[in-house]
Amino acid sequence: MNLDEEEAKRIAEMGKPVLGEHSKLEVIIEESYEFKSTVDKLIKKTNLALVVGTNSWRDQFMEAITVSAAGDEDEEDTGEERLPSCFDYVMHFLTVFWKVLFACVPPTDYMNGWACFFISIIIIGLLTAVIGDLASHFGCTIGLKDSVTAVVFVALGTSVPDTFASKVSAVQDSYADAAIGNVTGSNAVNVFLGIGIAWSVAAIYWHMKGKPFVVQAGSLAFSVTLFTIFAFLAISVLLYRRRAHIGGELGGPRGHRLATTAFFFSLWLLYIFFSSLEAYCHIEGF
Repeated sequence: MNLDEEEAKRIAEMGKPVLGEHSKLEVIIEESYEFKSTVDKLIKKTNLALVVGTNSWRDQFMEAITVSAAGDEDEEDTGEERLPSCFDYVMHFLTVFWKVLFACVPPTDYMNGWACFFISIIIIGLLTAVIGDLASHFGCTIGLKDSVTAVVFVALGTSVPDTFASKVSAVQDSYADAAIGNVTGSNAVNVFLGIGIAWSVAAIYWHMKGKPFVVQAGSLAFSVTLFTIFAFLAISVLLYRRRAHIGGELGGPRGHRLATTAFFFSLWLLYIFFSSLEAYCHIEGF
C-alpha cells in the first residue's frame, strides 16, 4: 500500500460518524399557535368556498328564522358557542322579512344551481320595480323631483349592498383588488346590462305597438359630466395613495384613512347638491 492509499484511508476514517461526548439528545416539539390559526382560517375559507348555499328549503327557512350570533373571522376559535347579543336580535327582526323572502329561492342543489340563479334574478327585478315606484311616490309626497329621488334614495339603496360587499372583500383580500373591482363592475352592470335590457324591451314593445320609443335626455349630460369629473378626482386619490409613505389604495395610517373617507363622502354630497340645483333650475345644465 503506497502513501496515497494510506492517506485516502485515513481521510475516510476521519469522515465516519463517531459517538461524541454527549450520547443523548432531547427534542421538544412545540405547537405554533399563530401558524395553526392561519391554517384554520384557510381551511375555513376553503370549506365556505366549496359549500355554497343549502341543500333544502327546510334548511333555508330554519336559517332565516333563527337568530344567530354575528361572528368575526379574525377571532380565534375558542370552541364555545356564542350567544346572540341584543344587537343581533334587533338586526334579525329588522331583516327577517327579507330573509324569509329570499329563503323561497330554490336551493343551489336544484337543477345544478340554475333554478336558484333565474328565480333570484326574477325576485331582484320585482323588488327593483317596487323600490322604483315607492321612491317615485315618496318623492311626489314630499315634493322632490324624480331625478333627485333617483340620485339620492334609489342610488343609495342599490349601492348599499355593493358597499358591504366591498367591505368584506377589503377585509378578506390581501390586496383589496376585489373591493375596487366590485364598485366598477357593479356600475358597469347597472349601466350596460340594466339600462340596455330595459330599454331594449321597451323599444321592442313600442315597436310592436307601432309607436316610436323616445327617451328624453333631460339632465343626463350634466350628470354624466359631473360624475366623470368626480370619478377622475377619486381615481387620482387612489393613485396618490400608492406612494410608499401610505402603502396602498385602501388602509394605511389613520390620518390618511380618515382624510380619504371624508373626501370620498364629500364627493357624494357634492354630486347630490349640484344635481339637485340643476334639477330645480338654480344652475343651468347642458
